[in-house]
Order: sequence, then structure tokens, then C-alpha cells
Amino acid sequence: MRRRNLLLVGVYSVLAAGSVAGAVLTSTAEDWRPIWLAGALFTLAMISDALALRIRTLRISGSFSALVLAMVLMGPAPAVAIAVAVICVDAVRSRPKPRKLLANFACYATFPLVGGLLARALEPAANEPAAFASMVMIVFFAMIFLNFSLIYVDYAGTTGASWVTGFRTVFLPVLPAECATALLTAALATIGKGTGPGTVAVLAAVILIVQYLLRFALEAMERGDQLEMRNRQLASLQVGLISTTLKTLALRDHMTARHSAAVARYSRAMAEALGLDEQQVDLIHTAALFHDVGKFIFPDSILLAETKLTDAEFAIVKRHPVVGADLIREIDGYGPVADIVRSHHERIDGRGYPDGLSAQEIPLGSRIIAVADVYDVITARDTYRKPVTISEAFSELRRSADSQLDRDLVELFIDLVETRGVRFRHSTAHDFEAELALERRVHDYAAPLPAAA
Repeated sequence: MRRRNLLLVGVYSVLAAGSVAGAVLTSTAEDWRPIWLAGALFTLAMISDALALRIRTLRISGSFSALVLAMVLMGPAPAVAIAVAVICVDAVRSRPKPRKLLANFACYATFPLVGGLLARALEPAANEPAAFASMVMIVFFAMIFLNFSLIYVDYAGTTGASWVTGFRTVFLPVLPAECATALLTAALATIGKGTGPGTVAVLAAVILIVQYLLRFALEAMERGDQLEMRNRQLASLQVGLISTTLKTLALRDHMTARHSAAVARYSRAMAEALGLDEQQVDLIHTAALFHDVGKFIFPDSILLAETKLTDAEFAIVKRHPVVGADLIREIDGYGPVADIVRSHHERIDGRGYPDGLSAQEIPLGSRIIAVADVYDVITARDTYRKPVTISEAFSELRRSADSQLDRDLVELFIDLVETRGVRFRHSTAHDFEAELALERRVHDYAAPLPAAA
């Protein structure tokens, strides 16, 4: 990391020095005429920068439009001079660390120089107003991309963030607003070309008004992001509570916990074999993992029973799909998981519980889990007192088809076990922990959106 930082410092130092030298070498007296235009653009850039809005670490300022206007109406040297002045004034106000100041200085010296040279190269072909406006748009988008790249390279270098991720999560979300700003800048440049101070003053006022409106839009976006973050944090807490329940259940009764993990593995294999999309597969896998979470209501006399249950005890057993579903439904977005958990003891013939659903009324995920549930119960040594062989289990599944289980899913599962060797090792904790992946589930809900640079 230290070597990377030193490399970035070196690169930014070269960029800063080279850009300033390039601005001096390309500067002509004509670039600075009329002088009032340079002063007007400098003032506009300063006022816009003072009114800049910060969303997370993304700083939105109307000074970029002023700099583009300087590039296309005056040239690279005035654009660099105005940009460097903006950075210096901002440094006095915000007092950034030396390394950050160097990165900002290099960025604001480089892209105005490149943009000014690009505008100068394209200008001979931009005689008509439409062509000139198009040229301004090209310069605008090329420079905003260069500006983002230079700044985000520094951010990625210090945080390890991915440039591609930053482009997707930082650059693309603000692109629609920047498109509108680019159109406005092109129109202002076309109108302002060759006009007097009065017109430029009006155009400057328009830019400031647009920036003011953009502030409202971005503040609204920020409030939405904050609300989303609070929802994700709440969901993280809720998932964590259910995760703790599963872990607690594993400590109290490792047989039930590992059975849930086994059913989750079998159910995922079946869902994938059916060609379901990844979201549906993960939904069914999660429901299978949590399908017996309602068993925490069982007293030890039921959970560890070695004799036939009484009618009163069986009535408690029949409550666990509803209890589990109600618990899971408390997690935002987990309603579909809860629906599957609630129905995993329904039967094809309608004689199941808790709702007496039949055939296609039963959610597909519940029918998948039912097959995996029966198979693991009768074959796993730690979930059944006298486990049966795999061939005997296949016979039992087929006997239950069309009454308790979905026949098509039974045949699919048998084929997966026979031809693909789908297995779950109850004898090791590795398969149990890998199937739960609880830390990943909590992280998916808790991880904040990537910060903008």
C-alpha cells in the first residue's frame, strides 16, 4: 500500500508540473481576450465552487461548466489558470491533507489543459452553431470522464476500491444530471460566443440556478440513500437474530440444525436442475435453510423424544411452520421465504398442514423442500433413529408420490442423487457452516453502498 501511495504521489506530481508547463507553453495573448470574459468565468467558477454540494464523498460543483466554457471560448491556458485558482481557494477553505491537495491540483490542472487542447483541435470543424454545440458536448463528456478517472484512481489507490465499481456506482448514477448540464453548457457556449458581458452575466445566472436545482435533487437522493441504509441496517439486525436462533438451535439440537443445512443443499440442487434463475434458487435455498427454525418452540420432551408423540405434543409440532414463517416474515423482503416455510408440510393430496393446500396450490419451493426433507429424515443417522439405505429411501419417496410429495420432483431428486452424486455430510461441521453462510447473508443486508469519490 505504501509503495502504491508513493507511486500515485509521483504520478500526480508529474501531471501537475507537466500540465502547468503545458498551459504556459500553449498560451497566447489572444487566449486572454477579452479579459472581461476570463474574469467573468473566474468569478462564476468561484461562486459555483463555494456553493458546491457534497453527497457522501462526491462533490458537485457548477465550476465544471465554467471550466468547460473557458476551454471552448478561450483556450487551455485560461482554463488551467481558473481551475488552479479554484483549487487553491478551496484548499484555504477546506484545508485538505497535502496528498489530497496534490491529487486535486493535478486533476484540475490536467483536464482543463487536455480539454482546451481538444477544443482547439476540433474548432476548425465547428463553424456552424450546431457543430460548435456538438464540439462543446464532446469536450464536456470527455473531460468529465477524465476528471472522474483521475480523482477515483487516487481514491481507489488509498482504499483498494475497484475503479469499475466506482464507475458503476458513482459515475453512472450522476450521468443523467450531467447530460442535462452538458446540454445547458453547450447552449450557453453557443449563445455566449462573441457576445458581450450582459449576455455572459445572464448565462452565469442560469448556471447557478441549475446548480441550485441540482442541489435539491441530490439532497433528495441523499435522503433516500440514508433511508435505504437504515432499512439495510435494520434488516441486518433481523437476519442476525434469525442467524443466532439457528446457531442456538444447533447448540441445543445439532441434528435439527444439520438437517436444515442438508435440506438446503438438496433443495438448491433441485432448483438449479429445474433451470430456475439465481434469485429463485437462492430464495428456495434460504427457505430450506430456515424451514425448521420454528422448532425452537419445542420443549425437550418433544425435540428429544424417543417415543411416539401424544396428540397434544403433535399439535405443538404442527405449529412450527407457522411460527417459523411469522418469525421470518419480520425481515424486510423475506415475505416469499416465509410463504415457502409456512407451506413445507402441505401435501399434494391436501391433507397437510397448516392450510390444507393441495397440488399446485403449494408453492414450488415448498414442494421441493418437502422431497428433500423426507429424504434426509429417513437416510441421515443423526435425524432418524434407524436410517434406511439410499435405495430404500428412493422406494419410500416413490410410495409417497402423488399423496404427500410431487412425483415429478421425486423423480428429479432421485436422478440428481444417482447421476450427480448430490450428498450432504452430517458427520462434519464443514458442510453445515458452508451451507448456512450466515456471515454472507448478514453482510448482504448490512454492507453500505460503495461511497462516491
